[in-house]
Amino acid sequence: MNQAHAADAVAAPSLLETLVARLTGSGDQPLYLSLAGALRGLIETGDLRGGDAMPSERDLVRATNFSRVTVRKAVDELCREGLVARRHGAGSFVTRQIDQPLSVLVGFSEDMKRRGAKVSSRVLQKQICAPDPSDMLKLGLSPSEQVFCLARVRLSDGEPLAIENAIVPAYAIDPETLGESLYEALRASGHMPARALQRLRAAVANVDEARLLGVALGSPILHIERRAFLANGRPIEITTSSYRGDRYDFIAELTLQP
Repeated sequence: MNQAHAADAVAAPSLLETLVARLTGSGDQPLYLSLAGALRGLIETGDLRGGDAMPSERDLVRATNFSRVTVRKAVDELCREGLVARRHGAGSFVTRQIDQPLSVLVGFSEDMKRRGAKVSSRVLQKQICAPDPSDMLKLGLSPSEQVFCLARVRLSDGEPLAIENAIVPAYAIDPETLGESLYEALRASGHMPARALQRLRAAVANVDEARLLGVALGSPILHIERRAFLANGRPIEITTSSYRGDRYDFIAELTLQP
């Protein structure tokens, strides 16, 4: 047995032993919910991390003495919650959920780089054009001024995560020097946003969103509209985005007012 296989043989029983210990004293709920709760606990504590393979049905049956039907229903429950995804012919894997704090203004590129992921984009639109009346009003532009429109599918390690449609005043950016990060280009031109307002709403993927994000029609989507401002209060960016609901959790810290 080589070293890698030996390590797997040692690690797998430890994980399953932890799982079985979590099943103790689970109450009167159905067995599949007890097992789902124990597996969920392994994910929440980091024993199973995003991208890790779940224990096989055979190993779970052997470790718990539950039926294969019970094991399958437990995994189905975690799939329904978005914690686990099945890959045809490869088994079940913990989804790599992304926790995004709402209190920090950060662009997609910078956020993914901080997580150690490779950022890329599929450009859908990239042009200077006249603003429509709504965007002209939101950005405080005159009728003679133009805007830079940028629509992209944003990818992390090759996986599509979001569709972004950004509009900024044309004076604030040089499209020819734009790389992956819109915010880096705005920073370089001296127009980096200092604060932003965001509005979120839940939706389901339409035909175009499903196609561009590689998800099933009707999958959960988070629609986000961000309006960003310079330090002097002048509006500098409008971005509307569609984020995959199965991959993103947006987190806000709340404090009690005195």
